[in-house]
Amino acid sequence: QVQLVESGGGLVQPGGSLTLSCAASGFTLDYKAVGWFRQVPGKERQGVSFINYNDGRTYYADSVKGRFTISRDTARKTVNLQMNSLKPEDTSVYYCAAAPTYYDVPSQAYEYEYWGQGTRVTVSS
Repeated sequence: QVQLVESGGGLVQPGGSLTLSCAASGFTLDYKAVGWFRQVPGKERQGVSFINYNDGRTYYADSVKGRFTISRDTARKTVNLQMNSLKPEDTSVYYCAAAPTYYDVPSQAYEYEYWGQGTRVTVSS
């Protein structure tokens, strides 16, 4: 079964940190880009951070630059999102997604073919 599985969400206080992980099952992340998106009810899905799994190039939304770091773990075949200095406005359901590509780092949701079920992140005191 082809699927992406996210883990690591939870409740954290403002200023705190969380690490999300995305693992692929039934397919390889080679020749893929992996992106993290987030969505709150009533709003469009927002791109957060993206990585080309082959060469490690990354791209970040302005809202998370300097606070979030996306990385690949080729040994564990996962993509992680380290989130620091979390703010209440980071509260959302976070989804990982994968897009077939050799060189690109796509940042739009329509470019991604595979999606996980999401993991909830709540930033609150």
